Amino acid sequence: ALMHDYMVPPEDIEGHDLATVQWKTEFDITSTLRDIGHNVHTLGVKDDLRDIMRTVDEFKPHIAFNLMEAFDEVGVFDMNIVSYLELIRLPYTGCNPRGLVLSRDKALSKQLMSYHQIPIPEFAVFRRDRDIKRPKRLKFPLIIKSLTQDASIGIAQASVVDDDNKFRKRVQFIHDSIGTDAIAEQFIDGQELYVGIVGNERLQAFPVWELTFDSMPEGLHHIATDRVKWNETYQKKHGIKTGAAKDLSNGLSERIKRIAKHVYRSLGMSGYARMDLRLDRNGDFFIMEANANPQLAFGEDLAESAEQAGLTYEELLQRILQNGLRWHPERPG
Repeated sequence: ALMHDYMVPPEDIEGHDLATVQWKTEFDITSTLRDIGHNVHTLGVKDDLRDIMRTVDEFKPHIAFNLMEAFDEVGVFDMNIVSYLELIRLPYTGCNPRGLVLSRDKALSKQLMSYHQIPIPEFAVFRRDRDIKRPKRLKFPLIIKSLTQDASIGIAQASVVDDDNKFRKRVQFIHDSIGTDAIAEQFIDGQELYVGIVGNERLQAFPVWELTFDSMPEGLHHIATDRVKWNETYQKKHGIKTGAAKDLSNGLSERIKRIAKHVYRSLGMSGYARMDLRLDRNGDFFIMEANANPQLAFGEDLAESAEQAGLTYEELLQRILQNGLRWHPERPG
């Protein structure tokens, strides 16, 4: 099990609240894999690939369960980890390097989706150290995000802007505070939906999931901000929950899942992923992002939607392992 060095679960877990520990995902996965009979060795990596090679030589694993989201704390280097695993001929779980590259860049992924006639919001990219000027085709309201960061980094209520002054300030905020290029998208006022997918060529899409806001103050946008995703106190205060999407017709649900699979294939993804969508008040939906290797902890959206589809957490992890063993860079399968 390949993970960040600071996320390796301790051998003695006594005294830890396993529902809130930083290494919950790593613990859930490794303990579950052991429970179902796998021999699991955990390896924490910081900035030295030789640690991986030494462990491969000593432990001789059949597969690496990849939980690395960066290398040396650089997020865009995640694809290099799996590229290295491919070079040393070690199977791994999760998305392949090309799928990671294409899905991480929100603009590039949207350009590919547009080519495949997948519904996306109007957007534009604003590079660092260049003039910030909104193109006329981009109409307010807009939502401003980091071009490459995920996990809602840099997203807040202030990310939704309705005039040029706020627009320029928020783009500059992304440049200065997040340190990446920015992307501005047409803001879709409506429901926040997710679709989990597992597979390589043969795909299974799980039931459509929804982020709901039971008691958000009037005037606040129902969006997945950093606090909405990660602040438990904020979630309880505003009744923020996720669960199976309600009030969607069977026809709409099936169409959303079909398009989600289309996105997965269009971006060359493998292993497992989560598609983020917005459904507007007219019943039209738009793909916002494709998330490779999403949160895989027990009780999180992907695991919960898989269970709704009839897959236990143990079966989900086993399916992900099997997908990794069947994936061949030169012959996807």
